[in-house]
Amino acid sequence: MQLEARRAAWQDAWRDLGTTASDDALLAQLETRYAEPHRAYHTLQHLDECLEGLARERTRALRPGEVALALFFHDAIYDVHGHDNEERSADWARQAMLDARVSPDAAQRVHALVMATRHQAQPQEADAQLLVDIDLSILGAPAPRFAEYERQIRIEYAHVPPDVFEPRRKRILGAFLAREPLYLTPSIRATREEQARHNLRQAIG
Repeated sequence: MQLEARRAAWQDAWRDLGTTASDDALLAQLETRYAEPHRAYHTLQHLDECLEGLARERTRALRPGEVALALFFHDAIYDVHGHDNEERSADWARQAMLDARVSPDAAQRVHALVMATRHQAQPQEADAQLLVDIDLSILGAPAPRFAEYERQIRIEYAHVPPDVFEPRRKRILGAFLAREPLYLTPSIRATREEQARHNLRQAIG
């Protein structure tokens, strides 16, 4: 996704939320976060892939502006040593919406959407299912992109010794493989599920 497309998606999200005054300075702050040097996967590349995924599935969203804004914020805070990244990102999103005078109900829904990307359980609400499936679409990417993703994750956790990282990583991927189905959005399941299972089995070894 080119810069212009990302900014158009940003403006569209705020328009869908009932305000035409999108905050370009806030978008610049988010872009700076996604460009932090300690990131290798949770970067603008990942954000753009998510936004492209939403563009393909937009008609399936009940509230597309809220899903889009949640995607913009879902990895806004990313500290590999932290355990509250999603919570801090969700809080930032909610406050940004309240500052823009978006309804508190919408702000709270976006907060909940961001929190769903903790991936502790498969969500029940339709927009959360779509958001999580888009975030996890990388698992069903073509093999070369999936291999790049795995390398990028390892770079982010370069401080973790192999004998600790590798079993922990296999447990995480194994938990996704155990989901039946992995993707709850029918169109994403149709295009990504089979490849995701192949990729995960290969990665787990």
